[in-house]
Amino acid sequence: MASTACFVIVSRNDCPIYESEVGTAPKKDEAAHLHQFILHASLDIVQDVVWTTNAMYLKLVDKFNDLLVSVYVTADTHTRLMLLHDSRNEDGIKNFFQEVHELYIKMLLNPLYVPGSRITSPFFDTRVRTLARKYL
Repeated sequence: MASTACFVIVSRNDCPIYESEVGTAPKKDEAAHLHQFILHASLDIVQDVVWTTNAMYLKLVDKFNDLLVSVYVTADTHTRLMLLHDSRNEDGIKNFFQEVHELYIKMLLNPLYVPGSRITSPFFDTRVRTLARKYL
């Protein structure tokens, strides 16, 4: 079964620093714009939910039709890892977020990476897609 999944990393300044369509459903140009719109609209909800919990994994914060938005917020830089998906696999999504967070920390430790700038590393992209296939 094909699944829809769009993953975005948003910096503390609300700038997307990484975007990827990681689902197995066929890619459509108009769907990509809709996914970005839904995730962008969810940022306000995330901002409110962050202040109500100490957890980094915020679980499901928003939904649009059959699409769900799950979020993980880093404690150190308040970076939001946002996943738009159509499946209800809480354990898989949590594991995906935790491993991508570790990968993001390794990116921050790279002396050539400027925190908050776009992530253009092909290794990072390949690893995120591999984790998405594994957990989502």
